[in-house]
Amino acid sequence: MSQVAICPTCGAKSKIKEKNGNISYQAVQDDEVFKKVGQLKKAMEKFKEKAEKLEKELERLKSEKQS
Repeated sequence: MSQVAICPTCGAKSKIKEKNGNISYQAVQDDEVFKKVGQLKKAMEKFKEKAEKLEKELERLKSEKQS
């Protein structure tokens, strides 16, 4: 992921790029933010599904062990 910081000139959130010791700031666009949020939501949903499957598996193993 890109590094994000406050631009010293305009005060907006921007991506930082460093090249040959020079730091450049590029404003973060709303569509970029929405795209990243969408990616994070998808990743969280996959993680949630895996966690639910593991919880069910754990419950199944616990019940088998008690039997």
